[in-house]
Parts: sequence; C-alpha cells; structure tokens
Amino acid sequence: MAKALTISKVEELDVDYDKEADVLYISFGPPKPASDSIVLNNDIILHYKGDRIIGITVPSFRKRLK
Repeated sequence: MAKALTISKVEELDVDYDKEADVLYISFGPPKPASDSIVLNNDIILHYKGDRIIGITVPSFRKRLK
C-alpha cells in the first residue's frame, strides 16, 4: 500500500526555474534536504521528509505547458 504524504503548512513557497535544464523546482518552506523521494509515472519527483512533502521537481517543464 502506498504511503500517504501530506504537504506541511506552507509559510513560504520557493519556486525556481532552470531555463537551460528546463526543470521547475518547488519547495514548501525554505529549501532543505529530503529524507527520500518518489518518482511518479509522469517523471515528476516528490521530495519528502518523514510523511511531509517538502518539494516537487518537474523535469521538461516547458514541454508540459503545451
């Protein structure tokens, strides 16, 4: 059974886009190291610490906008 993940109370949303690599990085709160990550079927990566999602990485971001 999949582990249930939750997003912490968002006090600060940090969004960074790397145009050269075409990757969008989203951090909930100040960026910090994750304890683990999960790659979803669509290649989006969820980063978490314990049972809290602390960030999301979206590769090929511009292609997804089309």
